[in-house]
Amino acid sequence: MPQSKKSETKGGARDAPDFEKRLRRLEEISSSLKDGDLPLEEALKKFEEGVRLAKALEKELSRIERRIEILVNNPEADEEKPEMELFPELNNED
Repeated sequence: MPQSKKSETKGGARDAPDFEKRLRRLEEISSSLKDGDLPLEEALKKFEEGVRLAKALEKELSRIERRIEILVNNPEADEEKPEMELFPELNNED
């Protein structure tokens, strides 16, 4: 399967359509495997493709999650203390 071109801006907005496209492909593969109408060899090939896609999407989601945490926790001034969680207000007990 040919590799798609990386966007010129790493992690930029241009990655979103590619991510969505790969996610839709994974959903198509999942549906075709659930139908059970494929010959064994074709089902195996689709399964392998699905595993590769799932691993790549998981890796991409982890990268995005790290970027979000950095953006949320990046203090505006030196005296500000960064938060260690994305939604700390949910953990505060009043």
